[in-house]
Amino acid sequence: MGVEGINGSVDIAVSGLRAQSRRLNAISSNIANASTTRTAEGGPYRRRDVVLATEGDEISGVTVQHVGPDLSTDFKRVHMPGHPDANESGYVLMPNVSLPQEMMSLVVASRAYQANAAVLKRYQEMVNVTLELLR
Repeated sequence: MGVEGINGSVDIAVSGLRAQSRRLNAISSNIANASTTRTAEGGPYRRRDVVLATEGDEISGVTVQHVGPDLSTDFKRVHMPGHPDANESGYVLMPNVSLPQEMMSLVVASRAYQANAAVLKRYQEMVNVTLELLR
């Protein structure tokens, strides 16, 4: 493996750290707004989804392709007649956030972040051993 290959693996791990950090931020926002029935745009909060993509055709890092609302799931309707956002029938549209799903996504993103950090730590240890051998 040439020098480019070593730096390439570091670049891949760094891109993974950035991508998982964005996922963690989106998941945190989803959890924080799980009960938000009114946003600045009007209507309930719509969960944010992060779409990741590879940077090229070969072995490479990852980029955040898109961070946006999840349009594939509907809002939940909850019967709450006294709520200020209730309709004439007493139903309130609640965010399309599923806390168990968000917690599982949080664990997955956290573990992926830790794995990328471990790659960087091993790289640093490898560089230190190489420097010791050269002395």
